[in-house]
Amino acid sequence: MKKKVYITRKIPTEVLARLDELYEVKMWDEEDTPVPREVLEKEIVDIDGLYCLLTENVDAELLSRAKKLKVISNMAVGFNNIDVEAATNKGVMVTNTPGVLTETTADLTFALLMATARRIVESSEYLKEGKWKTWSPMQLTGQDIYGATVGIIGLGRIGEAFAKRAKGFDMNILYHNRSRKSEVEQELGITYVEKETLLQKSDYVVVLTPYSLETKDLIDQHELALMKETAVLINTSRGGIVNETALYHALKEGQIWAAGLDVFEEEPISLNHRLLSLPNVTVLPHIGSASKKTRIKMAIMAADHLSQALQGERPTHLINEITGVK
Repeated sequence: MKKKVYITRKIPTEVLARLDELYEVKMWDEEDTPVPREVLEKEIVDIDGLYCLLTENVDAELLSRAKKLKVISNMAVGFNNIDVEAATNKGVMVTNTPGVLTETTADLTFALLMATARRIVESSEYLKEGKWKTWSPMQLTGQDIYGATVGIIGLGRIGEAFAKRAKGFDMNILYHNRSRKSEVEQELGITYVEKETLLQKSDYVVVLTPYSLETKDLIDQHELALMKETAVLINTSRGGIVNETALYHALKEGQIWAAGLDVFEEEPISLNHRLLSLPNVTVLPHIGSASKKTRIKMAIMAADHLSQALQGERPTHLINEITGVK
């Protein structure tokens, strides 16, 4: 009898076909709608493997319903949507998809920095709304990028890839991380500083640290007050790391110059959210890894992890340690 797998969102046909050959597969196939909680609560009872995305909250209550679940394969790098401790206690493996989206996310992060600094989206709307009547010396002026100082908070794979792009613009690169990376400092010519120093000296502050209880509200009222009035904040990591209420007031009051955001505390963000009312905020719908090539690679990796676990192997990217898994 084939093992049962549930997939919470529509995935590429070629990836689905690979799983269909091996398992009894059910999939929520409404592309732009997350699987309803009540459906997931029903499906998780009798499955061996769950293939999910960051849109699914796999908490202790949901896991308590599972009778024979062996693995949760998360098609994302971050895994704050999963109660890993509860999964571990239940003997369920949890996997993620790191590495494959590094360069794509670094591209998007730098693109968002440029768009925010040069007011690209605002300028496009200005033209489309018929407001462009003449050329003017200070019309829609932005901030320079070339030669500016950028501070990277979180120098993981994506942080390093972003730093390489910043070098191409001859930027002065500062970084803050849980641990120093001396080899990377020498290779890229970047400088480690304490977080407060980074905030005070940077023209651009780029948040690329994973979400955790330690990094929740890492950028709050105190941190924003340390930044330059001409500074730009970019966040493409996870919502909740930047306190959105504090950010709104800092932008509204001119405490910092602008922000570019690809992630939010609640997603999708409400159209009534105060941040969306500000002209100096550039927003994107969490598309950091959204290139066709990268998303297909992520889908394949998540499928491979699922199969490895269900076939008694140790998944390549296992987040938690489970007794008996070697």
